[in-house]
Amino acid sequence: MQDTEAGTIRTMDLADVPAEDWDQLVGTDQPAMQHGFLRLLESSGAASPETGWIPRHLGLDDAQGRLNAALPLYEKSHSFGEFVFDFALADAWHRNGLAYYPKLVSAIPFSPLVGPRIPARDSQQQERLIAALEAETGQRSCSTAHALFCREDEAKAMQARHWIRREGCRFQWHNRGYTSFDDWLGRFRAKKRKNLRRERRTVRDAGIRFTWQDGDAVRDLDWDEYYPLYAATYWRRGQTPYLPKSFFVQLCQQQSDSVVLIEGRDRNGELLALAFCLRGERTLYGRHWGCTRELDGLHFETCYHQGIEYCIANGLDYFDPGTQGEHKLLRGFEPVTTCSMHWIPDPRFHAAVSRFAEEERAHNAAYMASARAHLPFHREQALGP
Repeated sequence: MQDTEAGTIRTMDLADVPAEDWDQLVGTDQPAMQHGFLRLLESSGAASPETGWIPRHLGLDDAQGRLNAALPLYEKSHSFGEFVFDFALADAWHRNGLAYYPKLVSAIPFSPLVGPRIPARDSQQQERLIAALEAETGQRSCSTAHALFCREDEAKAMQARHWIRREGCRFQWHNRGYTSFDDWLGRFRAKKRKNLRRERRTVRDAGIRFTWQDGDAVRDLDWDEYYPLYAATYWRRGQTPYLPKSFFVQLCQQQSDSVVLIEGRDRNGELLALAFCLRGERTLYGRHWGCTRELDGLHFETCYHQGIEYCIANGLDYFDPGTQGEHKLLRGFEPVTTCSMHWIPDPRFHAAVSRFAEEERAHNAAYMASARAHLPFHREQALGP
């Protein structure tokens, strides 16, 4: 605990933080950053010391004990479940006879989701918590600190304190007032529009029918039926699923307004495909998918086309299906920059990583320019924000 003129900086246990205080800082468009979601990750055992995620959350209270700024933080003994890859950095530390782990990471565990990492009542509170994170790095003998998939205002605040900026690319769908899926397809060039319609028709002709489950409907879903589809995606790669079934069951009961399930069933009513999404005030976030067998176009229909239809029907502004994947371009998902910030106290490594990050940003900018050129839209239609 550290007392300052502006208040008290402390390490927090989420169980001791009032949910309304945390969520008031976070806002309403990133459900995975809300108190209930992060708390469930810990209580379900997904993000825990046993899995290499030791909670070290920081908070800044005012003189009356009100939470003015928060920082979800984990001490990590590995780099899995982060989606900003730093294995080369770990190797560089090792080759120089130094330990890269433990490190400190501010992130939503297992989720490449952009959102607030240092939600605060004002920029001064935010800067104080950034300084506290820098100090915490040294006090805990950690090599580095990282804020992954943060907001741009947070990135600028950290850059001003000599944090290193890394950039990547995600693909996002933008709702520009479309009234239907066909209305949106009107932006496509004729050949691209025909290809996408044929892709969707292939799934329909196979007898697959889709439904959306959201709101109160998700409270009593049968996760004995759904969970194997999520888990199979990991089992096929020889991995243990990051999230246990109990996490999904409790999330649907406690945060039902944030959950959207897109399910595809065959002619016999058997569950064939599932997409698990989170819904914010303006954005739908695609998170997990699974299927019992592969069919042409099934992944694209389940994870992309159905999500677009859901956004149009429900008036959401954005659909963010996750990072990477050039195949999203042909389905109208536009490239958007992501950033992560990195605090490296050692001046030798700081200089080397800064040079690497500068080159990486240049490559990313060139990649995004090339990606935009492959979007399926009419050339005369300029892309908006």
